[in-house]
Amino acid sequence: MASSHVRSSLLCPNCRKLISGSIDSCPFCGLKNPSSPLKNNPFTRSIGDSDQLVTILISLNVVMFILSVVLIPGKTGFNFSPFSFLSPSSQSLFILGSTGSIPIFQYDRWWTLLTANFLHGGILHLVFNMLAVRQLAPLVIQEFGPYRTISLYILGGIGGFAISAFAGVRLTIGASAALCSLIGALLYYGKARGGVYGQNIFSQIGGWALGIAAFGFLVPGINNWGHGGGILFGVILALLLGYKEKRRENFTHKTIAMTCVTLTVLALLWSCFNAVLFLFVAR
Repeated sequence: MASSHVRSSLLCPNCRKLISGSIDSCPFCGLKNPSSPLKNNPFTRSIGDSDQLVTILISLNVVMFILSVVLIPGKTGFNFSPFSFLSPSSQSLFILGSTGSIPIFQYDRWWTLLTANFLHGGILHLVFNMLAVRQLAPLVIQEFGPYRTISLYILGGIGGFAISAFAGVRLTIGASAALCSLIGALLYYGKARGGVYGQNIFSQIGGWALGIAAFGFLVPGINNWGHGGGILFGVILALLLGYKEKRRENFTHKTIAMTCVTLTVLALLWSCFNAVLFLFVAR
């Protein structure tokens, strides 16, 4: 009897508590039909697992970086520096979906607001951003849930790049706008929650925000509009979506997140199609 019960048990796709696979709703969070293949499948289980969701985000960035380097490698010549090592060319980044006022307003490439979040200008650019994802995303998932985290990351990146494009930034790439959205969400969370824990979160993440601001003003070529826009959108989205202690993730949160995922996948596939078209037709 015990082995049969174990085989029929599963983790609730919503709250991740161990439940029986034969029940009609989760006794912990109330999710209907938790054993349904539409709710309990490898994709939804990956999203519900913090480590796997972070791994998916990092993997997408790494894959797009490799593709950008292979498509048209950057030319470092004899002036080698760690910042130019393994750098894709500007043409490669444009083909794959760099964003900014030029792609958006001159070429109507609005989909680049999505793809630019997964492109990087060099190996150090990629490594720094992915280390930040590894540090920040688990905390956001813990306090907001996986679906809201997806929306914060993708919509915040779109918002940050949209603001920078309207501000006149001609070309831009990187996960920084999306990361700054996570920072903005955590700043809101820390201030809204209050207490010792909330204040500690606010102080710690405030240090991140100040560090990014200082870095942006000291180092040329940094998209400060994208950073500031990402933080602003993160605060607004966190206010609208709420966090776990105020509101459990619900169907609306999941619908928004799945829409973001679908649009992101379509945009990345379109950028890969452009790369293939360039390799076999344009050349």
